[in-house]
Amino acid sequence: MSNEDKLKVSQTESKKKAYKELTIVRDTIFWIDVVGEGQNENAIFARPFNVKEAFPQQLTSKKYNIKNNFHGYGGKSYKCIDFKNNFYLIWIDQITKAVWFQIFKEAASTYRSQNKYLFSVQEPNQLSKSIDGNFDSSFVISENNLLYGICEINNRDYLFSLNLKKTKQDIHLIKKFKNFVGELSSNTSANLLSWIEWDSPYMPWEKNELFFAQIDLDGDIQKIKKFSNKLINSKKNVSFFQPFWINETHLVCSEDSSGWWNLLFLDVSEIENIFIRKRVERNMIEYGAPQWVTGITFFSGDIKNLFCLAKKEHRLVVEQYKDLEFVKEFSTPFTSISDFSVFRNKVLFKGYGSDFLGIVFEIDVAKKVLSNFSEKIFFDHIKDCSKPETFWFKGFEAKSTHSFLYKPLVKNFRKPPLLVRAHSGPTSCFDGSYNSEVQYWTTKGFFVAEVNYGGSSGFGKAYRERLNSKWGIVDSYDCKALALELIKSNLVDSEKVVIFGNSAGGLTALNCLLYGSIFKAAICRYPVIDLKDMHYNTHRFERDYLNSLVGDYATNHDDYINRSPINYINKIKKPTLIFHGKKDKVISYEQTLKIQEILIRNNKYSEVIFFENEGHGFKNIENKKVVIQKSHEFLKNALNI
Repeated sequence: MSNEDKLKVSQTESKKKAYKELTIVRDTIFWIDVVGEGQNENAIFARPFNVKEAFPQQLTSKKYNIKNNFHGYGGKSYKCIDFKNNFYLIWIDQITKAVWFQIFKEAASTYRSQNKYLFSVQEPNQLSKSIDGNFDSSFVISENNLLYGICEINNRDYLFSLNLKKTKQDIHLIKKFKNFVGELSSNTSANLLSWIEWDSPYMPWEKNELFFAQIDLDGDIQKIKKFSNKLINSKKNVSFFQPFWINETHLVCSEDSSGWWNLLFLDVSEIENIFIRKRVERNMIEYGAPQWVTGITFFSGDIKNLFCLAKKEHRLVVEQYKDLEFVKEFSTPFTSISDFSVFRNKVLFKGYGSDFLGIVFEIDVAKKVLSNFSEKIFFDHIKDCSKPETFWFKGFEAKSTHSFLYKPLVKNFRKPPLLVRAHSGPTSCFDGSYNSEVQYWTTKGFFVAEVNYGGSSGFGKAYRERLNSKWGIVDSYDCKALALELIKSNLVDSEKVVIFGNSAGGLTALNCLLYGSIFKAAICRYPVIDLKDMHYNTHRFERDYLNSLVGDYATNHDDYINRSPINYINKIKKPTLIFHGKKDKVISYEQTLKIQEILIRNNKYSEVIFFENEGHGFKNIENKKVVIQKSHEFLKNALNI
């Protein structure tokens, strides 16, 4: 690979602190980072809030693989709870397949110069025996030293408890759920628990139920109450998002009965009489996202100082509430925010932008009344960066559909080739955050378009439901419609149009090659190619996903066949490049193996490349370099450039 073709992966694969799974408790921030050489060796770190030059204190040894595999996709893998004036640190270890626990105290100021901010008052304890299943990290601690949590064993979810005074104990199963459960949380004293449940044939963002449980002194469930309200969910399918307690009797969440995930404040003073204290209905604003992983936070703080994250008109804002009353909206320069965490006036998150990478932001809002977070934060913008431009076009059934356009940074062609990107999910979205691969192609003179096809999130429930029963149709149509619009506008070369797609986007990309002549080639990573195989063999979390995307298998069998590229591979005569990891547990590489010979036979430029140690999503930096190098070589040949 020549120097000019090298992707500056160092920008995204830096050896600097990764700051994964950030959270703030009191004046200390916690996070996870890799220790040692292997990705399976990691540890929990801590340092004082807003002291970025402080040397991180490693709290756990590298003998753990701290990771969450709950429902397949996992999420946050530890929790730190401020309890009895101590830091109770609980984590999930994949080596022992158990829950671990350690107590820390704040160190005296004299130790801080030695980079010791916390000291252990109890050595790490393995709380649970190993289980053949998965834990979630939404732990709750009660006053009588019981730890509550949820786990997945033999394709069923359970509520369990563990005694913090014991070690290597059997988990005490309190409740067996009908199917899926998530977002366990509690009020201040932990005598009231809350969670969401969902069942076949729905995904959690399509329909779920919000439950409350009263716990007795022995730690068992006394009463369970499902929240139902005629204004919200008694007569329609509604998705609740992140039920979060803000004091002993009040909980905030969002719900999408209005067509948008809007704020809902509930009073749970009496479990038999749960009522709405405040409801915020606003169109074009989303206080939520599809719950692919656990631990996504849009709300943090308490009733005296609550901060809420909202997507508003393709930008992110942070709202402040005091005693349930709206106080202020803070505009931000971010396209995406993760690890949103608040303790009193201290706000912590990782912010992403169209021209800067994920940066940790620590803001003490009490010190200055801000109207804009940019007044308090400083970061380096990436120079020579193609900025995304929002572009709406007519997609399937002439519905207004969103995309981001990235114009080439250099003029290497009379008219630039077009790369259309179809996101994975498919209930995901492009948010305009900086992407080094997109920027790589713009520096080579390519025009890049990211399509938020019908079914994407962030644009309301109706937009999200456009894909219902039409996966493989709406998504492919929208990608083709955008390409045609750009060709008609004379912005790109109609003879050099390529589609990229990963996972679900791979199905979109291959179907685009099958039906129509707009796209001249496709590049896919770990693509979905066989819906029938996916129906029978996908993991538990997605088992019923196709019911909404395609339809019930028994009555819609033909659709599963007709929309599966594997059944029409012989018709693909155009150049196709596919990458797949042999450790993929979501989409087996054997599906790609089945079509490898046919694709290569049908077109001399087609190629299929397997990686021995990659799964569903590539991690290894050298493999990422290979993907870029091979993709560029492929396009030079396929498009004759």
